Amino acid sequence: MSNTFPGADGAWRNRYLLMRHGHSQANQEGRIISSPALGLTGFGLSSQGHAQLDQLLADWRWARPRRILHSDFLRTAETAERVATHFGLALTAEPRLRERHFGELEGQSDARYAEVWALDAQDPTLRQGGVEAVAEVAARMRAVIDEMEARHRDETILLVSHGDPLQILLAALEGRALSQHREREPLAPASITSL
Repeated sequence: MSNTFPGADGAWRNRYLLMRHGHSQANQEGRIISSPALGLTGFGLSSQGHAQLDQLLADWRWARPRRILHSDFLRTAETAERVATHFGLALTAEPRLRERHFGELEGQSDARYAEVWALDAQDPTLRQGGVEAVAEVAARMRAVIDEMEARHRDETILLVSHGDPLQILLAALEGRALSQHREREPLAPASITSL
């Protein structure tokens, strides 16, 4: 897995927009929802999340996406669907863009994320309490981009995912040690980062 952005010589074949889902019911409740059992069918966008997407689409300032891939969790699917409807595009669900699995912390207070992040800073390969290792998240997220690079050329591709996986991917692409992924500024709900 490459840990850096391609060089200035234009090594990317495509342009990528990384989007965090809009504010969700899990955000509203302050709960960790990372398992497919809960996240695929529950905890979609909150009313705040819908409003965020209304504003984002009204003020769109990025290249028009040609392709949209999204985590199959409800909150990301609803986010991607709003963007796809706006641009008249089809959607592709991509399980590798799912939320990082937080194991035993599932359903608990999101204040407990800090415990995991402290362990991440010590060892990005750690899988304590069933929490998916940072290195595993980075590998699956980067694999999506690598696949798009192999299949497509000169497209703008929107990837809709979750805060932690996107933060980890960006740290890897920037060449940061994966243990430092939380040193990046956190991605806000309904935000877009252009590669």
